[in-house]
Amino acid sequence: MVELEPTPVRTPAAVVAAMNGHIDGVSRASLIAILKMVQENRITQVFIDGSNMGEVAAALRSQGGPVKITTFFHNVEARFFLGSLRASWTPRALLVLIANYLAERKAVKHSDVIIALSEADSRGLERTYGRGASLISPLALRDQMTSTQDVDGDIGRGAYVLFVGGAFYANKAGIVWFVDNVAPRIDCETVVVGRGMEELKPDLERPGKVRIVGGVKSLSQWYFGAKLVIAPIFDGSGMKTKVAEALMFGKKIAGTPEAFSGYEDIAARAGWICKNSDDFVATINSLGGVSLPSFDPNVRALYEERYSYPAARARYAQALGGR
Repeated sequence: MVELEPTPVRTPAAVVAAMNGHIDGVSRASLIAILKMVQENRITQVFIDGSNMGEVAAALRSQGGPVKITTFFHNVEARFFLGSLRASWTPRALLVLIANYLAERKAVKHSDVIIALSEADSRGLERTYGRGASLISPLALRDQMTSTQDVDGDIGRGAYVLFVGGAFYANKAGIVWFVDNVAPRIDCETVVVGRGMEELKPDLERPGKVRIVGGVKSLSQWYFGAKLVIAPIFDGSGMKTKVAEALMFGKKIAGTPEAFSGYEDIAARAGWICKNSDDFVATINSLGGVSLPSFDPNVRALYEERYSYPAARARYAQALGGR
């Protein structure tokens, strides 16, 4: 296995290199090392973990030889970074979009097998590059749950709905929308947990209605203490990790159609799809008199069957099993 170390793009020469696919750790030196390793060890299959490393696929293809190239697409990167550009129109955001689009195009062109997270991503690849996925394999999440009893007094008392997510554009836009349009109308507190979310505290926190916690050492107590998890996400690509994470902790989710992208076939068992603020309000308030378990083993079973590492290994064996 070769793990690449990303380096900052700070000079004009680095920008030019990025436009040629040298991003996220891909460089002339790393390409030489990869090609040498493949040649010397007579490797016949290469798995590339990310479409942003399309230059690796291109280099392997140019070398020739019987190498089967499989690339795992975490997102349609061009779609993801287009959303980021729309949220913040800066020269840097534009360059990041262009560099990732060019790298991803190479991944599509030179891969024998394309693995996408969802049918929606596969259709996005088809629209953008003219080729869809060879295999759909939902995301896999390392199991972080060690106990179903990890709840203590630090989280405070009272019913709350939980939003979990770091401070990137789609998460911030989603929770701002929820605080403005849903939180004042529901009969419980909204708690926001996630690295970097502290910056929203001055603008969003409302005593008794909205609590901004920010980064925490352990998520389990926050999940188990919540009435349910909310996912008001309206943009992005790929599958939303927060949904699989909630399932891992045995919690149901109320989320937008975008949040359930890739989870459509289990949505009815995982929670509730809410298309607008009225749907969120009606769903959450309807649960006021319902005794939901702090841990639901049926919800946890969805994670184990579909989004755990063992489930993913079985799917990857199919993708890698012969040319």
